[in-house]
Amino acid sequence: MKALVTTDRATYRAALPDGGRLLGLDLGTKTIGTALCDAQWSFASPALLVRRARFTADRTTLAAFATAQNVTGWVIGLPLNLDGSEGPRAQSSRAFARNCAELGWPILLWDERWSTQAVLRTLIEQDTSRARRAELVDKMAAAHILQGALDALVAV
Repeated sequence: MKALVTTDRATYRAALPDGGRLLGLDLGTKTIGTALCDAQWSFASPALLVRRARFTADRTTLAAFATAQNVTGWVIGLPLNLDGSEGPRAQSSRAFARNCAELGWPILLWDERWSTQAVLRTLIEQDTSRARRAELVDKMAAAHILQGALDALVAV
């Protein structure tokens, strides 16, 4: 059974039970950063970093993680162009979401235009080494994406 995939926060909110943990994803070319929120949708925290492999292996890893964490929905970053249009990366994220919808979790595609830059700026301000930044950036970007979605969902 395919689940809902949408960019509309009200539609997504209506598809979710009250509360429950959400899984945030930042889809990179080499890694997938993940983040989880608490059941009350107050705060997002960086979680697992998945090294990209074949799609089926990535999906299996993410599904097992989501199941173990009692996740009720997914939020996937949608990398729009600065003018709001969709390029190849956004199309790739949409395809990833459509293919993951087969797992049954509702999916919200969330504008992530500035997430990586915001996280990198924060890490640089904290004088984090380049090696450590590379290790943290995707997980923290996923948390940034998920927090933005949480703030919007609570307002619905």
